This record gives sequence, C-alpha cells and structure tokens, in this order.
Amino acid sequence: MSINDITVIIATFKSGEKIKKCLDSIDRRIKVIIIENSNDLNIKNLEKEYSNIECILAGDNIGYGCANNLGLKKVNTKYALILNPDATLHSSTIENFLKESEKVGKFAIIGPYIQEEKNKFDKNYLKNILPLAANNVKGFAMFLNMSEFENIGFFDENFFFYFEEIDLCKRLIDKGKKIYLVPSIKIDHGGGASHNKSINDEMELSRNWHWMWSTFNYHKKYKGFLISFFIVLPKLSSAIVKVLVYFLISSNKKKIYYQRLSGLINAILGKSSWYRPKV
Repeated sequence: MSINDITVIIATFKSGEKIKKCLDSIDRRIKVIIIENSNDLNIKNLEKEYSNIECILAGDNIGYGCANNLGLKKVNTKYALILNPDATLHSSTIENFLKESEKVGKFAIIGPYIQEEKNKFDKNYLKNILPLAANNVKGFAMFLNMSEFENIGFFDENFFFYFEEIDLCKRLIDKGKKIYLVPSIKIDHGGGASHNKSINDEMELSRNWHWMWSTFNYHKKYKGFLISFFIVLPKLSSAIVKVLVYFLISSNKKKIYYQRLSGLINAILGKSSWYRPKV
C-alpha cells in the first residue's frame, strides 16, 4: 500500500483562515477533496496554490455529514481520510495509518487514540502501543476502509451537525464491522475552530441549537420517542429555567440557552434540523 491509496476529504464552512495549516500538513502527492458549505468562490483559489486539491462548492450550507458524503462519493481509492479544517497531521501520520491498517486486518474505521486533549494523560494511552477496539470515533479524523461501507452507506444526512459520526459508527458496529483507536497515529485538533474568528458568536449559537436537536433525534432513531423524551427531559427543564433566569437578569447567556431550548423543542415536535448560522 502507498499514499496513492488514500484520498483526504475536508468539509469546510468559511474556513479560509484555518485550512491552510491543515493542507500544508498533507503530502502533496495525496489527492484532497474540499467541500465548501457555501457559494464562496474564494475557496477555489486553493486549487491554484495546491496542485493536489479539488474544491467543490455545495451551493448551500448542507451540513457536515452531507458535505462529507459528496466528497466520499467521488473517492476511487481504497481508503479515505476525513479531516476537519482545524486538524493537522504529523509527519508520520499517513505512514502510520497505512501500517496500522495492515496490522489490524479487516476494519471499517481507524482513528487516533487521542480523541480529546484529556486523553493525553490517559494511563492506557501512556502504556499501550496496540490498537484498541472502540465503538465510535470523533469526526475530526476518520480513516475509512471504503469497501466496508458498500452495504451500509455513509453519514445520515438528517443530522446537520453533531451525532452523525456516532450514528455511522453505531450502524457499522451493529453490522459487525471493526473500529479501532491507534496510539501511534498523531493528529492535532483545534476543536471548534474550523471557521473564521469573525463568525464565532453566530457559530456558537448554531452549535447549541444543533447539539440539542441531534441529541434527541439520535436517541429517537434507536430508542423511540418516549424513551428519548425522558432522556432529554433534564436538558429541557434546565434550558427552560436558564432562559427565564438569564432573561430576568439581562444576561447574554440567554441567547445560548434559548438556542438549546429551540433546538430541543423543534426536535421533539418532529421538525427537521433547519437552523443555519446567520453569516
């Protein structure tokens, strides 16, 4: 196997300030497909700077899962590496992905063992060098064995943002597919920093709306409405109380909790994930 067996997929939304560090960490011999969730033609300029890049304009903000699906449908290599724009590879990352894929044999997804900063101090990570079987991985870095997805598909496009990778992993596990976290694979991830700083506030409102919407709908998909309602009831109660409290004391936090409440109510009422950041 070689780097020619890999295609990198990056879904972006106004990530112009962030994505170049990511692209510079990728070997120029590897094909990269960028799917921009807008009509921003500026992203096409990257094709002039990087000979290995193809930029696709989604035409609208279609969401993380849907955008990645567009890219994955164009992949004709054995593997695909899904990356967030605020993720950067180490010099050994691609080589280790290929080495570990041979070691573990049949697999659907491989991810770096360090899924969050706190994992760096995990005792198992510090003493373990072997791949660890897992039920899911975070979406910022997912190494896909494309042949394992033929009868399963990719991301559920009903999820605009959040839970789409957890849902995909659950479907894989339910079909007996294998997912591994690998300590030797290093990827740095900014976390919540994929977009330009100028839209931070609006993106935070969007994240809170979709977190609540996706939480309810993920549980409803597998457990039904009633059980899901009781699962989110504490979150619903908390959001109602905090909206009232922060409204009475005129705190800006009321916007965040209003978004959480709105996302959850829309989910309970069976509405689609319609909210989009106002940028």
